Amino acid sequence: MKVLIIGTLPSSLYNFRGQLLRCLTDISTSVKALASGATDTEIETVELLGAEYIDYPVSRSGLNPTTDIKTFKYLRNVFIEQQPNLILAYTIKPIIWGAFSARSVPNCRFYALVTGLGFAFQDGNWKKKLLMKLVIFLYKTALKRAEKVIFQNPDNRQVFIDLGIVSELKTAIVNGSGVDVLHFEVKPLPTLPKFLLIARLLGDKGIREYIQAANIVKQKYPNAVFNLVGPEDPSPDGITVDEITRLNSFNAVKYLGATNDVRPYIEDCSIFVLPSYHEGLPRTVLEAMATGRPILTTDVPGCRETVVNGENGWLVEKANVDQLVERMIWFIENQEQWQTMAKNSRRMAMEKFDVKKVNTDLLKIMELVK
Repeated sequence: MKVLIIGTLPSSLYNFRGQLLRCLTDISTSVKALASGATDTEIETVELLGAEYIDYPVSRSGLNPTTDIKTFKYLRNVFIEQQPNLILAYTIKPIIWGAFSARSVPNCRFYALVTGLGFAFQDGNWKKKLLMKLVIFLYKTALKRAEKVIFQNPDNRQVFIDLGIVSELKTAIVNGSGVDVLHFEVKPLPTLPKFLLIARLLGDKGIREYIQAANIVKQKYPNAVFNLVGPEDPSPDGITVDEITRLNSFNAVKYLGATNDVRPYIEDCSIFVLPSYHEGLPRTVLEAMATGRPILTTDVPGCRETVVNGENGWLVEKANVDQLVERMIWFIENQEQWQTMAKNSRRMAMEKFDVKKVNTDLLKIMELVK
């Protein structure tokens, strides 16, 4: 059994798929992991998981015929050379161009893991609507021969079914990418109200709303702390550090930059916040739950799967600063509820989102284990 797994960011191979790669190397004779632009350290990290790394050219944002055709041709050549029996691709470019390229290999089973609908599926002007139509067409055409299309939440699956991209019979669901509940240990809650958002600096992660809400709350509760962690992103939806500085007019939010280890930041917070517009199933929220943290997130696909209102946190309406402020103040004024919510978060992480359970489900869907 020869298996290929394809992403875009090298870091996602070990951060999000590391445990899966280990599982695959145990049951396969050959596992190759593909991404773009890896450093020597990243290649070494992937190979320590038991997989051979292959770099390929791909542009993560936008649709450009020249670069996308180059991606397709490169993947096709890799597939012909490697002759895999099974390919698992995740995120939009690897799924679309991987699916087309896989047709060049006889008897190769192709699986798509949709980790979120992304920027192209969000409401917008006529250009964005045109982009959405093109993406739908590409998905629909590419996935015709896929064995299964795997989703991380039921809302995303229903969108694909309603748009006629895939039939319901071809779909499956897993509980996100899972979280290593041993790697993320329960830690005591700080006594101060410390809010934390970890995300790439993108508009649809709700970063602007987080800063606006923090500016309001900080004026009433000056002891409240609001931290932001995450790298800049080249996406059209990206937010620059300069814009964060401009939005942060009351210096309510501390931007702490990017990190390779989120644990110290999560352990230092008392409430984890993700005001995202859409997710597959947010990994950072799962990591915060495993650490035993109350969650404040949005009632949108992917995020709503992580919170039972009033039990382990609260859901608020997307892009609603007033509701975000209201719930931040609730957390500040109801500190006696934190510990119960923290325990419920950890319990949910262990029962539903343990990476071992998620990977077992994924391997069963791909018919690699019974």
